[in-house]
Amino acid sequence: QVQLVESGGGLVQSGGSLGLSCAASGIIFSISTMGWYRQAPGKQRELVARITRIGISNYADSVKGRFTISRDNAKNTLYLQMNNMKPEDTAVYYCYADRIGHDYWGQGTQVTVSS
Repeated sequence: QVQLVESGGGLVQSGGSLGLSCAASGIIFSISTMGWYRQAPGKQRELVARITRIGISNYADSVKGRFTISRDNAKNTLYLQMNNMKPEDTAVYYCYADRIGHDYWGQGTQVTVSS
């Protein structure tokens, strides 16, 4: 089993910045891709960004140029730096990890951007 714990959510004004972290523990060897999804009220969960173990990343078009995903394999931690945030970024953000074809999820952290 893999346990994922997100931290860093909160309230930020439009145009501001916020950073999220996701700490992985448990059976963490062979974790490949990690990433962030988000789910706004009344909407489906959507991919924000993901990154492979060797650092290849991709982003949703809506966050390109504003968000940066990174990971520290030695610390088993995933990060998401969010800059120039917009009210439409308001959502619960979930961390996930792919280990041998099985996805593990964190409990989510609320991010709210005020206009």
